Amino acid sequence: MDLLLLCLPWMMLGLFAFLFVRLPRDLPAAGPGERGEGREGVKGGSGEGKEWPLVSVIIPARDEEENIEACVSSLAVSRYPDFEIILVDDGSRDRTAEIVRSLPRGNARRILLIQGGPLPEGWFGKPWACHQGAGHATGDLLLFTDADTVHHPALLARAVHGLLAEEAHALTLLGQQVMDTFWEQLLQPQFFMLLAFRFPRVGAVRKPGQWRHAIANGQYMLFRRRVYEALGGHRAVAGEVVEDMRLAQLLALGGWRLVVRSGQGLRTRMYRSLGGLVEGWSKNTATGALQTTAGWFRPLVLPLSLLAGAMLFLVPPGVLAWALVSGTGGLPLLWGALTTGFGVLFWSLASWVMKGNPLFGFLFPLGNAVSGFIMVQSWLRGGHIQWKGRDYRMSSEARRGSPARKS
Repeated sequence: MDLLLLCLPWMMLGLFAFLFVRLPRDLPAAGPGERGEGREGVKGGSGEGKEWPLVSVIIPARDEEENIEACVSSLAVSRYPDFEIILVDDGSRDRTAEIVRSLPRGNARRILLIQGGPLPEGWFGKPWACHQGAGHATGDLLLFTDADTVHHPALLARAVHGLLAEEAHALTLLGQQVMDTFWEQLLQPQFFMLLAFRFPRVGAVRKPGQWRHAIANGQYMLFRRRVYEALGGHRAVAGEVVEDMRLAQLLALGGWRLVVRSGQGLRTRMYRSLGGLVEGWSKNTATGALQTTAGWFRPLVLPLSLLAGAMLFLVPPGVLAWALVSGTGGLPLLWGALTTGFGVLFWSLASWVMKGNPLFGFLFPLGNAVSGFIMVQSWLRGGHIQWKGRDYRMSSEARRGSPARKS
């Protein structure tokens, strides 16, 4: 009985994951348009009998020479009847713009390269680049996607069909995270499982009263243009580092229908090194946690999260190691072995779900320690953000306040 009680937190964690954590449904097939047979009518939902709408694909890019050719080239061969690609070069210091100029437009109406203007006071780089791109767009639908993504040729048609068939105002996709290096395999599951437990039913449509539970993936956000403009566009999130989450919250507050789906044809490699992982997750982990937490609990969410992570995934292997080295048997050894075994199983499954190597589950104490360090660094930085050679200072309202409704 003592052992059962001592293992109860780990049992409850596993039960919560089994009962509540759910991935969103996959996108539906798009029908004839997915096969690129021209401007056929869209089947189902609000698109019945209408032609496929023009989509403006907007890509903000800063120092993306490693990624940009794969991203733009994959979009250019999309099997969708009518789309344009707009890339906003946000002051790149590498060959990003040069590479884009050399790429064929493929099936797109055009590939438009925009040299972004100077960053205005109060704006972060990505919202500013997206805002400029939207200003040049001619489509009825606006797709904002990141430069580190790669798209299956059928994905755009499926996404548009999903938006129209669901009668949604906006649609966002969760794709596959590419993890090639040791540190990517170790750390990416740590942060994505944290998101999964904060947003266990990520595919649920949120009502205005549930706005703190709304989330979107900035790697792929498809808007009806009139809705994007009505919520204020990226001007409404000009000073936000986690702008995709704030856009989702604004959509929920405005009573608009945001649909979250899995997109198997979307692949993203967010970071390529330990330094990139630390810099990337440090800029938004603490801010994202605060944005989704009610005011009374906000001062406690970060220290309690760190404490819970340490108790669940650092203490057990520590106790097991101590028991083995000291020769202590009985309850400490059995408890340490059981709870450490749970950690191995839990993180192996997390890696497997993310299409990573399940053997990295055996290294979960190292992953938890490094991810904890990143969370502490993010917390201590407060509103000071460093990203791609720029220093930002978030206002206290942007970091802690609720999103404002557009009047």
